[in-house]
Amino acid sequence: MAKAPRDRVVVAESAVHTRAQAAAAELVGANAVLVGTSLMRADEPGAKLSELLSRPLVKVCGLTRQEDVDAAVEAGADLCGFIFAEGSPRKSTSVLPVPDAVMSVAVFVGEAEERGSDLVQLYAREEGKVRGHHAVLLRDGEPVARVADLAWEQEDPDHWQNARAEGDRLVLAGRLGPDNVRAAIRAVDPWAVDAASQLESAPGLKDHAKVRAFVREARA
Repeated sequence: MAKAPRDRVVVAESAVHTRAQAAAAELVGANAVLVGTSLMRADEPGAKLSELLSRPLVKVCGLTRQEDVDAAVEAGADLCGFIFAEGSPRKSTSVLPVPDAVMSVAVFVGEAEERGSDLVQLYAREEGKVRGHHAVLLRDGEPVARVADLAWEQEDPDHWQNARAEGDRLVLAGRLGPDNVRAAIRAVDPWAVDAASQLESAPGLKDHAKVRAFVREARA
C-alpha cells in the first residue's frame, strides 16, 4: 500500500467476508474492496453488501476471559479490546485468540507494547488517573482513528456533542451500553462504538446478555 502511487485507486482483493475485514482493508489504505465469494454465497447479496459496508463498527472492550471473547464474537462484535493499563479493573494478561473475521485491539496508557494485536488504542498518562482523556487508534504505529472517551471516572453531559469535532473516523467510547448506544450513534455518527464497563456483571467479567443487547442495539 505504501508503494502505491497516490493518484491511483487501490483495491483490496479477496477473502472479505465480514465488515471487520472490510474495515481492516480501509485502515490499511484501500480505496475499495473486491468482494465475490461472500456475495455469491449469500442468500441475499444486497443485504450482505450492506452489512460489509455498514457503520458503526462495534467494539467490546475490557475482555479478560476467553468465554467473554467468544460471546462477543458470537454476538457479532467487530473488534475485541484487551486493556493493559496498570490499575484498571479490566486489565488483561494477554490478547486472547479472536477469529480472523474480527480485529483485536490492545489498549495501553503512555507507551504501547507489542502484544500481537491488529490495532493499538493508546491513551496519554495523567497524574493520579489510570489513563488520560481521549485516545488514538493505531495500526503499525500510524494513527488511523481518534477515540473520544470520557475522562477517567468523570461525567460530561456534553460528551457526545463535543465528540463530533474529533474527526471523520471517530471511535466513540464512554459509558456506552444497550440503553444509550442508539442515541449516541444518532448524535455523533461515529465510525465505531466502544463499550466496556456497562456490559459487565463485575469488573472484568462480561454479562453475555448485555453484550448481545449492545451489539443488537448498535446495529438496529
